[in-house]
Amino acid sequence: MTTDSGCTPLDHAHAELEGVRLHYVSAGAGEPVVLLHGWPQSWFEWRLVIPLLSPHYQVIAPDLRGLGDSSRPAAGYDTDTLAADIWRLMTEHLQLPHFIAVGHDWGGPVAFSLAAAHRQAVRGLAVIDVAIPGDGAADISQGGRRWHHAFHRTVDLPEALIAGREALYLGWFYSNYGASPDAVSGEAVAEYLRTYREPAALRAGFEYYRNLPRDIEQNTLALRAGKLPMPVLALGGTDGWGRGTEVLESCRRVADNVTGGVIEGAGHWIPEEQPQALADALLEFFARCA
Repeated sequence: MTTDSGCTPLDHAHAELEGVRLHYVSAGAGEPVVLLHGWPQSWFEWRLVIPLLSPHYQVIAPDLRGLGDSSRPAAGYDTDTLAADIWRLMTEHLQLPHFIAVGHDWGGPVAFSLAAAHRQAVRGLAVIDVAIPGDGAADISQGGRRWHHAFHRTVDLPEALIAGREALYLGWFYSNYGASPDAVSGEAVAEYLRTYREPAALRAGFEYYRNLPRDIEQNTLALRAGKLPMPVLALGGTDGWGRGTEVLESCRRVADNVTGGVIEGAGHWIPEEQPQALADALLEFFARCA
């Protein structure tokens, strides 16, 4: 199936992998770049960025396991397993042995795990508005300020309370985590709710948080091999619930070659709030990853 994002043709496809079926969107040609989304979003968060990157690169934007239009297995929501899904998508299904990984929100820790496991294959890593679990210092829940982290880790309770109220609950994040209440468009909210209203998708999203202790253990073990060697770009939003320079500080604890800073005029939803500024920063970074 092919749809358009602006004037850019997008190809939709599915990859049948071990234990999971991933939906993904692709556009463009050239050096491959994989864009990994966060919660409570899907590949659709990249719709404004893809047209800016695809004239220069082959862009692949999958729905992560359990989310969007990918399948929803009962398990496998630690970042090592999520990263292994993306590795199989890129190298086995798409036959792309080298690529650049970009991750926003939960996509950032997944991209980190991917880069840590495949240090020669991942030519560059970009982390957007998230800290890396197990980096040795950062509390990605910011001492409880991000209250939903603990709530989501509570077994069964979030599903019971939120089912049937997804628009109210998720809408709070869309309206409050950006630089302005309309940071995430009505079109995007409708698309995200289309899939997150499914009970299995709601549960899968919470499983990302429930696996945080395991993610920390896995990343701590991975870093015993040393910091990441590839170039790393770290960007945080300046407004709303944006993490600001926390992203840069976290990435410097896990990688040797880190640049970045902040995206002005954006909160947490950087790909949707400031797509041009983000694309400009990514394109400059990609040129250094060859």
